[in-house]
Amino acid sequence: MGYDAIMSLGVPATGATLSHAHFLNHHFAAHASALPLFPATLPKHILIKPSRLRRTRAAVLSSAAGVGGAVLQDAAATALVVGGAYALVSTFDNLTRRNIIEQTLSRKLVHILSGLLFLASWPIFSASTGARYFASVVPSLNCLRLVINGLSLTTDEGLIKSVSRQGKPEELLRGPLYYVLVLILCAIVFWRESPVGMISLAMMCGGDGIADIMGRRFGSVKIPYNPQKSWAGSISMFLFGFLVSIGMLYYFAVLGYIQLEWMQTLERVALVSFVATLIESLPTTGIVDDNISVPLASMVTSLLVFGY
Repeated sequence: MGYDAIMSLGVPATGATLSHAHFLNHHFAAHASALPLFPATLPKHILIKPSRLRRTRAAVLSSAAGVGGAVLQDAAATALVVGGAYALVSTFDNLTRRNIIEQTLSRKLVHILSGLLFLASWPIFSASTGARYFASVVPSLNCLRLVINGLSLTTDEGLIKSVSRQGKPEELLRGPLYYVLVLILCAIVFWRESPVGMISLAMMCGGDGIADIMGRRFGSVKIPYNPQKSWAGSISMFLFGFLVSIGMLYYFAVLGYIQLEWMQTLERVALVSFVATLIESLPTTGIVDDNISVPLASMVTSLLVFGY
């Protein structure tokens, strides 16, 4: 103890204690002046180099910029596809209104082109996980439009005339509505990573759409078990469904979204096309709409043969 401490404790200040106290005061005073308030160097695990800080900050900024860039890309792609879809439907509305093409042909051309162009637009969206939801905005808007007009909350004569069979608003709540719901389902569930959605849309849009056009023009010979369907329509569906499916798969494969072994793929797509054509030919139109049965059969068969 120092001198002051000895005195504060009431210890008698003898000669020995005073001598010892002076020694302690001198010893601690000499070493205390040499001790730094903080250590000169920090342990290595505490130190963060400036270069590492710069790299971390750059990575954070790059990630934020990437997310922002993806959102902007998806928003722009959505606007582009919405504009294209509106232009497509408006074009056929005008052609039908002017009696340049008949209502039935207009409806089927919209059926074929809108779905296939929607499918072909998927690569313009970003690689983010939210891209599929941006893409689904387009058919979702059409879905809302169909519901509003189908419930007669508003009346768009051009829309009703171009996508319905008999020009009745309530028809929009059946086949056309099922059609856009399938587009939404394929975009969100399957997207660009699976051939299932691509084949299902190709069969529903390309195969079934062409079957109706060809069947009406060359379908004099009917299928024995369904007088409402023709051999010309069914053969056309099989061929065009197969060709459009292969074309779409090749399109996405070239862009690097899927990898396929093509000999097996040809066999698998032929099987899917056959099953979808068989389902479409059955006398079940009054029970299940083709826009449900054809894509559903295509999805199930594609999942079985492709596995993903």
